[in-house]
Amino acid sequence: MPIEGIAQPELLAITPTLRLRRYDGEDSYALAWYRDKDLVWMVDAVRTSYDIEQIQFMYTYQEAHGELYWIEKREDTGWTPIGDVCLSKKDIAIVIGPTAARGQGIGKQVLLCLVQRAKTLEWQALYVKDIYEWNAASQALFIGVGFVPSEKTEQGHSYVLQLKEQILFE
Repeated sequence: MPIEGIAQPELLAITPTLRLRRYDGEDSYALAWYRDKDLVWMVDAVRTSYDIEQIQFMYTYQEAHGELYWIEKREDTGWTPIGDVCLSKKDIAIVIGPTAARGQGIGKQVLLCLVQRAKTLEWQALYVKDIYEWNAASQALFIGVGFVPSEKTEQGHSYVLQLKEQILFE
């Protein structure tokens, strides 16, 4: 149980051709994505490819701290993982793996699904710990859904999306 007291759904349907499927421990899907040095630069600000042990370490950490899902797209051969996403109370991490799958609005659909999940869980806000200054695509994605920069970080900004309006009393 990654989020204390909350059962993680096996599937979150987004569209008839896009869904989130609970992480199942199979890490090999992601190996090709995390060998892409440009992708790793956007995620971790290093230009070194991940090996399977680094991927397993990352997923073990994410699964212990939030809801970890495969982003899957329906293709002629069935459902194919094209990315990963982790939702926790302190951070959201989204990766669209194959270069050809980026820039198609998939990230926005996934993020809107996670916003709805957080609202269902009655969370007050969603957070992103850090988006680097050079990651314009991620900045545009989160800002486009309503997140706002909240604090300057060493190489970028953290972001927040308030899910419930605060009522001020005089």
